[in-house]
Amino acid sequence: MNAPVDIDPAPPGDPRPRRVWYLAYGSNLRSERLAHCIRGGRPTGAAGPGGECPGCRDTRLPTRSIAVEPTGAVYFATESPVWGGGRAFYDPSADGRVLARAHLVTAEQFSDIAAQEMYREPGPQLDLTDVLARGRSAVGEGRYETLVCAGQVDGLPVLTFTAPWSMGDVALVPPSAGYLRCLASGLSSARAWDTDAVAAYLASRPGAAGHWSPGAVAGLLSEPPR
Repeated sequence: MNAPVDIDPAPPGDPRPRRVWYLAYGSNLRSERLAHCIRGGRPTGAAGPGGECPGCRDTRLPTRSIAVEPTGAVYFATESPVWGGGRAFYDPSADGRVLARAHLVTAEQFSDIAAQEMYREPGPQLDLTDVLARGRSAVGEGRYETLVCAGQVDGLPVLTFTAPWSMGDVALVPPSAGYLRCLASGLSSARAWDTDAVAAYLASRPGAAGHWSPGAVAGLLSEPPR
């Protein structure tokens, strides 16, 4: 097992980093899905409209991926046209701890990955000045259009994107089996948490709780992707 890497909560010093840690807590936990987001294509299980990824300008895969546990909470809300069911969002102000992976990518790749999750065309470079200085910055008003800096690892910022609202401000929506399988597979591949820990974590997330049991989530890992 690999122990999760600690995130230093101190703000990063470089306002224009060339490389960043992309904090994945949803479908990009799974390396196969992230590879399609970087190189283009349709990931396994992403059957709905919008599932085809245009890819990044720089198609190199992450040079390193680590397990991390940032503070906050992941919950499921809104409706995913790609996976069906609720999507994962990150509330950094909520109590708790998140099981996640951080992928080491270029700042340009992070911009292109974020653009795809925002349903925008990759290309324009995100201005990271505000999020690095203040820890949070709004690119737009839509879901996944709020940037968050969770701290730093090895002097490089740990960045992600989420919704502008808080967990308590939106209706919770249970995630689909395919989406949960993607998340569970990604977390398991980090080799920092065993199957029981991954299943218990995902089944307890707001939106999944009461709809998914740890046993049912664990069972998804033994089923072939559709």
